[in-house]
Amino acid sequence: MKKSILIGSAALVILLAGCQSESNSSNHNNEVNTKEKAPSVQSLKIEDYYPIKENTRYIYDGKGNEYASFNVYVDYTSENKLQERIDNGGTVMARVVELKDGKLTSTYSRAEAYYRENLLETKTGDEETLLMEPLKKGTTWRLEDSSVRTITNTSVDVSTPSGNYKAIEVTTEGSNGRNIDYYAKGVGLVKTSFFSEGMEVSSSLSKIEENAPLVQTITFYYPNIDDDKLYFKSRELSFLTNSITKKVLEDAYKENVPNTVEPVFSENTKINSLYLNKDNNLYIDLNQAFLTEMSAGAAYEGMILQSIVNTFGQYYGVAKVYLTIDNEPYSSGHIAMEKGGFFEVNVDDAIEIK
Repeated sequence: MKKSILIGSAALVILLAGCQSESNSSNHNNEVNTKEKAPSVQSLKIEDYYPIKENTRYIYDGKGNEYASFNVYVDYTSENKLQERIDNGGTVMARVVELKDGKLTSTYSRAEAYYRENLLETKTGDEETLLMEPLKKGTTWRLEDSSVRTITNTSVDVSTPSGNYKAIEVTTEGSNGRNIDYYAKGVGLVKTSFFSEGMEVSSSLSKIEENAPLVQTITFYYPNIDDDKLYFKSRELSFLTNSITKKVLEDAYKENVPNTVEPVFSENTKINSLYLNKDNNLYIDLNQAFLTEMSAGAAYEGMILQSIVNTFGQYYGVAKVYLTIDNEPYSSGHIAMEKGGFFEVNVDDAIEIK
């Protein structure tokens, strides 16, 4: 069963769906270390406390809840944005964060985002300010849910499994509790804690993996012309930050085709576009070479199409796939789809290739 990720405002606290709310909390028990001079307000910039780093994975150990442990991978970046993949082992959330006009803002999030898709320019109007300049004690702002977020310290000693940090402390007071987030210079979020009615859930940075790929297991389907059945093979694919998903999948479908089945994509087949639409259906557009280089009767062609639909439909977790050729409804000598017509994912009776 997929478990919901609840991101506590500025924090990445991950709670079980039954935990009371996304409101965040904090218990301000940490004090400035007077032996070290706190940095001046003028020297504190958000980009220093939430750096945009490619090919980086942040791993957090959790306490107080089964889903408080999670990892964050940077899927996509631009000049002032990054898209994070937040995985707590029960579900995956995609979140877009933007640094602009002295604010660090969560501009978009999508639950159950097991696939890779560039969402950097996607917005819904439901934005949330995570951090705001000036980065000084007392800076306060109100969230859409009426929670109040405040910078409560700028030089707190924080101990985590990954090391000790001097951090900015951000406290969010909500109707269901308090959340406290700690941001360290050059690192980002190093610890987050949620307190409510005697309950405490915390997540602390345990490791940073640099120059690391995202590895996903993807199932590819193929037709077998000899027995008229579909076969599948699961493969691990590596994605780096800003890798183009459609290109990685296109290349993988052409490579290492098991010798017991037939290829699906010809040499010159290209994926023009591949995306999950707002209607929660998958849209894939192929180039004309897919048709012109395919030599198949009606039954075999149907198996090729079903292989494509199963492969990409399963990866995106959908039941319906709209397949077009150069943005026109699919039409060959054997199969013709009307505008708006779709194919359905059907993996029944498919056989695994050992």
